[in-house]
Amino acid sequence: MNNQPHDLTRKTDHVVIVGGGLAGLFCALKLAPRLVTVISAAPLGQGASTAWAQGGIAAAVAEGDSAEAHAADTVAAGAGLVDETIALGIAREAGARIHDLLRYGVPFDRDLEGRLAVGREAAHSARRIVHVRGDMAGQAIISALADAVRGTPSIRVIEGYAAEALLTEDNAVTGLQLRKVGDAGARPVIIASRTVVLATGGIGHLYAVTTNPAEASGSGLAIAARAGAVIADPEFVQFHPTAIMAGRDPAPLATEALRGEGATLINDKGERFMLARHEFAELAPRDVVARGVFAEIAAGRSAFLDARAALGPRFAKKFPTVYASCIAAGIDPARQPIPVAPAAHYHMGGIAVDAHGRSSLRGLWAGGEVSSTGAHGANRLASNSLLEAVVYAARIAEDIDGSSIASLGRLATPIELRNCAFSAASEAGLRAMMTSHVGVIRDGERLAEAVRTFAAIERDADNVALRNMATTALLVAASAWARRESRGAQYRIDYPAERPQLKHRTRTTLTAAREIAASLSARAELRAPQPMTA
Repeated sequence: MNNQPHDLTRKTDHVVIVGGGLAGLFCALKLAPRLVTVISAAPLGQGASTAWAQGGIAAAVAEGDSAEAHAADTVAAGAGLVDETIALGIAREAGARIHDLLRYGVPFDRDLEGRLAVGREAAHSARRIVHVRGDMAGQAIISALADAVRGTPSIRVIEGYAAEALLTEDNAVTGLQLRKVGDAGARPVIIASRTVVLATGGIGHLYAVTTNPAEASGSGLAIAARAGAVIADPEFVQFHPTAIMAGRDPAPLATEALRGEGATLINDKGERFMLARHEFAELAPRDVVARGVFAEIAAGRSAFLDARAALGPRFAKKFPTVYASCIAAGIDPARQPIPVAPAAHYHMGGIAVDAHGRSSLRGLWAGGEVSSTGAHGANRLASNSLLEAVVYAARIAEDIDGSSIASLGRLATPIELRNCAFSAASEAGLRAMMTSHVGVIRDGERLAEAVRTFAAIERDADNVALRNMATTALLVAASAWARRESRGAQYRIDYPAERPQLKHRTRTTLTAAREIAASLSARAELRAPQPMTA
């Protein structure tokens, strides 16, 4: 069922889900036949990182594997910050969620005996990644769910509108402010609701080099933070080691499964540089591999993913998505090494939620990449993100089903009217600073400069969209500055070691980030040269 948002300005008996990716669509289906409205900035599924996911879903469904082993691998990859209870719970629910997806029509690969076929990816101790045609899991999942959503009468779908503000009263959600995407002159539209699920995805588009779609600009995290929600672990941004350097934004991804099949990383001299960096070489945790690739590029040696010996002529059939991206860039991966570089890929941080997906604001749930559950710690284990998304989407639906929707005393009040349009230069400048100052390798001085810059934009921006980007950028940079150690995906050259006293998750707010910015600005003013007096 399709509607215009204007039809829902005073309707309060519905659950509003913001986001048309895996978490949002799965949650909507699980809530049926309850009345649900799904808000998607792009045509359903098209603006979601889910659709671009190549690896698949991690699930201990093979003989000899176990949820306990899966959870242990998750904990090991998370650099000391994984909530072990959460990780085990997610791993134990994996089988049920995979069967849900099968019922919704997802055509997971099977072996000759009809069992689910499983592959292996970095830092997993067993073959437990469930795929679709090698590297097409994300697209297949999102297509199947989108079809199921469109065929469910109780689900309204509103496309082409972005949520730009979360409206609250007394620490409780009262509604959302939307604006039509791509229409600079559009006025905002208010949707009233006491029950909102944010499933808006990640923050990759805040970086100049990313594998994420443009919609992954951190807007969901920003609107929750601006409404006062607690944010967890925003400093931990995972960079995929092998984005294909083809001059495209976003950069196409060379899935980790390629390395699982034996592809190696080499420099321009043909040397396998990861052998000297980690005992697992190319299958080391992603943060280690990303830094290895980054170091080769910084040293002027370039980095390449070489699948010639491992796959050769089988490449096109085994990994059709990667093959097509390479061919479009003029690279034949069966005969040539693929030029690669690290790219912003996944955000371990997000809106802090409990085991049911509830945030610190009443009536606000969050699922998928916009949330932070404690499952990923400081460094996400490969293919755990899609699993977390479906597990929490189901938990959120169950939690909402067990609660009553309170009626609104009055219509939510819109925030100040601002124009969504902003210059490309403003966006490009923010993204460039995130890459150079808050990227794979960080240091205190550059982080401090980023914090001051983003705080000024967040304070002074004359449009909502740019302000929201700056809000999320500020939260990431301020928390990265405050964590004076290297752990997982956070690597600081001025604090290169883990510090045992910092072995805990971050809990922060936008107010706290602004306070860090104010302190750093005051320090900078004190250090600035004073004008000479006569």
